[in-house]
Amino acid sequence: MQDQTYRRGVLYIVFAGVFLSTGGLFIRFIEDASPWTVLFYRSITFTITVVLFLLVRDRKTFIKRFQSVRAVDLGISLSLALGFITYVLSLFNTSVANTVLILSTGPVFAALLGWLVLKEKVTVVTWLAMLFAISGVAVMVSGGIASSDKLGIMYAFIAVMTFAVMIVLIRRSPANHDAMPATALAGICAAIMCLIFVPTLQISLHDLLFSVALGSLQVGMGFILITLGSRSVPAAQVPLLALAETALSPVWVWMLVNETPARNTLIGGAIVLSAVALQGISGLRRKAH
Repeated sequence: MQDQTYRRGVLYIVFAGVFLSTGGLFIRFIEDASPWTVLFYRSITFTITVVLFLLVRDRKTFIKRFQSVRAVDLGISLSLALGFITYVLSLFNTSVANTVLILSTGPVFAALLGWLVLKEKVTVVTWLAMLFAISGVAVMVSGGIASSDKLGIMYAFIAVMTFAVMIVLIRRSPANHDAMPATALAGICAAIMCLIFVPTLQISLHDLLFSVALGSLQVGMGFILITLGSRSVPAAQVPLLALAETALSPVWVWMLVNETPARNTLIGGAIVLSAVALQGISGLRRKAH
């Protein structure tokens, strides 16, 4: 596997945030299917998407990629699978804005884990960008949180912590180790977990199509790019650069399904997006010199 530049890694992760931002929109188009049924088909589609990517990219070494799976890869798979599940459950139990706002605290968890586990230094600019992001979240939730949203917010916090664990585990693996097979297996792990709770696998064609879109376009493309980008971008920066999801997710549902975010949500989203720009431009300039 060829070495990947920091610049390319940044671009991968920023575009990953754009793909991931479509999750709330697709969920809002689901009509009748239960969250667990949607999760099952989303997870299966995700694995198929990543496997197809690996077949195209590594046709000659495809089998060897999966034969090289290690214990750390199973940790990556399980943490990502749990994140998949809690993310969707959060969207079913609170607003899109609330879910992605909680996810925007990811840089704090990733930075602390990266510092504790990997001894990665967190730059002053990264800390400043985190403060911007947290300030944006504070503005977004300044209007208060309804009691009916608490369960969804709890799921979102679990999702953000598992995402931070996944990033640190990828960074901890050897430099020449490909984590993409572990990412593919996460869908299988999530699907197995869902079978315990799913009331039925019957689903309408309409809901199936959106479940497939969630598995392929949203998390499929999103986490393929996240996994690629995490190889050359420090753990603290990965979720920060992916915060385009936080700013864009409420906009999609506002424009297309009329889930109107509060003014504070829009202002806070602009602050979060500024944090992404600060981190990305600083990192690119630092690597250019």
